[in-house]
Amino acid sequence: MYTQGLDAKTEQGAQPSPRLVTEQEAALQGRFQERVDAEEKIEPRDWMPEGYRRTLVRQISQHAHSEIVGMLPEGNWVTRAPTLRRKVALLAKVQDEGGHGLYLYSAAETLGVSRDELVGQLLSGKAKYSSIFNYPTPTWADIGAIGWLVDGAAIMNQVPLCRCSYGPYARAMVRICREESFHQRQGYELMLALAQGTAEQKRMAQDALNRWWWPSLMMFGPSDDQSAHSAQNMAWKIKRFSNDELRQRFIDATVPQAEFLGLTIPDPELRFNAETGHYEFGAIDWTEFNEILKGNGPCNRERIEARRKAWDDGAWVREAAVAHAAKRKQRALKKAG
Repeated sequence: MYTQGLDAKTEQGAQPSPRLVTEQEAALQGRFQERVDAEEKIEPRDWMPEGYRRTLVRQISQHAHSEIVGMLPEGNWVTRAPTLRRKVALLAKVQDEGGHGLYLYSAAETLGVSRDELVGQLLSGKAKYSSIFNYPTPTWADIGAIGWLVDGAAIMNQVPLCRCSYGPYARAMVRICREESFHQRQGYELMLALAQGTAEQKRMAQDALNRWWWPSLMMFGPSDDQSAHSAQNMAWKIKRFSNDELRQRFIDATVPQAEFLGLTIPDPELRFNAETGHYEFGAIDWTEFNEILKGNGPCNRERIEARRKAWDDGAWVREAAVAHAAKRKQRALKKAG
């Protein structure tokens, strides 16, 4: 899940101090919940509880951060793609991820927070992004595994967000999910080509599956009994399904795909339960997950340093855009006057 850090019981999991709720505020909260229960969309100018607004700002901004940090491990392979067709497809995918970040920052801005503030939180290390992007991509097969598994897990989590109670977020997710579906198919097609290639290519695909399987399962966040905010987020209809429900759906959908590729899921405890109709799987290493959230993953520092460099290198572009906008405004005023 791109916003998995919201659910972790970290220092951010501490509950706010209770305060007195006025009669008027209680009435507004009651009306708000009635609208949510009736599946009405909440729009930026509507009244909303402060907790709802804060949760959305954190979730949408973390999602946006994940999109632009997620460009880095794949962008590293654009110049090394094995064919022109693969290069074009990967370049388009990386551009799509950048566009997703822009949609989401725009959605977050409707909640009264500036983009500069959100980016500042990312670059300072205060804001989180998905743990999955702190793993390295040592071979070309990793690009296929990211598309197949990482984008596959993202789709499983993000399609329900198209029905999120907050209108701007829900509408942004419609286009994002369409493009992520293409990314998943691109990754699976790449893995299929490797799995049907030489013995060395198939071994490379299996190695990539071994590296990305467990981190992909962690994308859905902690187990439900360890999730700090799931119940409230589901009541507000920001979230529609629990972490464990979405993780199980992903496993049930992905295991047959791996079997079709002729690859082996790296889980000796994986087995199909005919009575439940679901795959049972082994324990997830949550220690690894928590260490990455704390900034101790294989590529945490590298990713943030790359984003800081990109921000600094792009300063002249932002300054030029502001100067151009000021000139246009001045010309318009002169013409009107």
